[in-house]
Amino acid sequence: MKSGLDSLRPIVGEQTIDELHALAAPLRGKRIQHINATRVGGGVAELLGRIVPLMNELGLVASWDVLSADEEFFRVTKSFHNAIQGEAIELSAGDYEVYVQGNRRNSESIALEGDFVILHDPQPCALIERRKSHPQRCIWRCHIDASHPHRGLWTFLSRYLRRYDAAIFSTPVFTRPLAIPQYVVAPAIDPLSDKNRTLELPEVLAVLEGYRIDAARPILTQISRFDRFKDPLGVIQAFRMVRETNDCQLVLAGGAASDDPEGAEVLAEVREAAGEDPDIHVLELPPDAHRTVNALQRSAAVVLQKSLKEGFGLTVSEALWKGRPVIGGATGGIPLQVLDGINGYLVYSAEGAAFRTRHLLNHPEAAVQMGRRGVDQVRQNFLLTRNIRDYLLIMNLTLAGATSMTL
Repeated sequence: MKSGLDSLRPIVGEQTIDELHALAAPLRGKRIQHINATRVGGGVAELLGRIVPLMNELGLVASWDVLSADEEFFRVTKSFHNAIQGEAIELSAGDYEVYVQGNRRNSESIALEGDFVILHDPQPCALIERRKSHPQRCIWRCHIDASHPHRGLWTFLSRYLRRYDAAIFSTPVFTRPLAIPQYVVAPAIDPLSDKNRTLELPEVLAVLEGYRIDAARPILTQISRFDRFKDPLGVIQAFRMVRETNDCQLVLAGGAASDDPEGAEVLAEVREAAGEDPDIHVLELPPDAHRTVNALQRSAAVVLQKSLKEGFGLTVSEALWKGRPVIGGATGGIPLQVLDGINGYLVYSAEGAAFRTRHLLNHPEAAVQMGRRGVDQVRQNFLLTRNIRDYLLIMNLTLAGATSMTL
């Protein structure tokens, strides 16, 4: 039976796999401890579910710990998440205390034991209080846009961030001035996961039939958590503009994350906006519906990711990998993936999304060409092996005392 890395060789090439082994050689036996807020739901959990096993295969001793917290803690950290992305939010002294106490309770069950400890996003950031003395290296991995954060919150977090050895952001525009080295690393997808592997047509058609989606009519699809920053209401607005001239259907599909208490509220708003429209399919999917997501993306004529704010937006790379043109909001990590006019379009409004969607529906040959370019873009830049390579480089550089750089 092939290992994970061996299975990736035909896709990424021998040289890429050999490079990973070479970079891992100085780190073999080192303990790599990842810590985040949730085991399922959202791109971070998906990434860690694949990165950790492959790090172990390379000879590192990788592990993954998850915070245990109540609804109040996640309400506060969701507010932190939104505030880091620039939303005007009032944070009380009580909110900060909930955050501090939540981290201190978790420090009793999650010891920072790795030679490298990588803490993902703001939720576990304060665990750094329990770091061991050198030579342990602690790295903060920020997956969201921190370019214009809430000033008070950033001042609060900075007292923890200065104790880290390095920080990683997803794009250069997400970074903030820090007194520690910074690295820029884009996330990536696993081409062999259930969400991204090739599916046979009968399975795709069976998924559409199960949700009463007409395979004979063009489908517009957005796959995202139900989050206001993903602008699902704007997608519905754009769809209704397109349908004035083009027969089509809309699929809005997503699930929930345990650290996002706003999801149910946003889903209710989306269902209300969709009303009884038979051409709008609002699907709440379980966390393990990876093949369903795969089929929905493959069946789409156009995939949208009309975000108002975005971290990286792994669903964009997922859709591009399946040869689908993507219309995305010009924000966050989406412009790194969608090359405007090459493999999709960047838009700033519902009207812009509708205009570009009509163009693709009316010019299917151009859509096919864009889809082919999208596959190439992901193959070259956004596959899992590149993400692991970057982590290995950063760990090697951190051991050597290097300063910031873009990988």
